Amino acid sequence: MTSNAACWRRPAPALVIATISLTACATGGSDPASAVCPPVVAYDQPVQERAAAELEAMPEDAVLVGMMADYAVMRAQARVCEAG
Repeated sequence: MTSNAACWRRPAPALVIATISLTACATGGSDPASAVCPPVVAYDQPVQERAAAELEAMPEDAVLVGMMADYAVMRAQARVCEAG
């Protein structure tokens, strides 16, 4: 049986210092405004009304009803991202 004791050793100090130093050179920030926002597709009123009617015609336990609710949340998040 092979030993995995080497996996539990502390990393060499030089490796830790190099890793910390390289993270200081990262160009991407953690600022949410610098994130790439997905586009929000615009639907005209007739298409929205047709989609609502089709959705209402489905049984309440239809999988697509839940998926559309998730899609609505993602669209709202994308709008906030674009505005930010």
